Amino acid sequence: MSVNRTQLVAQIAEKANLTKVQADAALAAFQDTLIESLSEGEPVKVTGLFSVERVSRAARTGRNPQTGEKIQIPAGYGVKISAGSTLKKAVSNK
Repeated sequence: MSVNRTQLVAQIAEKANLTKVQADAALAAFQDTLIESLSEGEPVKVTGLFSVERVSRAARTGRNPQTGEKIQIPAGYGVKISAGSTLKKAVSNK
């Protein structure tokens, strides 16, 4: 079972002694900051938890899965997320 945004906001509010409105605003600010930084090519690192960075993808040839026809996929960007040591320890002990 996954935790959705509403549940995450509720848990943050409880653990940080905030209202749900304040916790939601903090989560929205974190999301906006992450998106702005990555769009400018700046990596975001939360020590022990994770790091996120924008990566370049080269142009390549692919295939249309329905027709098998070759198609050109243009160069672009993707996102690489790496787990930090605290996060890795948390999931390896379960």
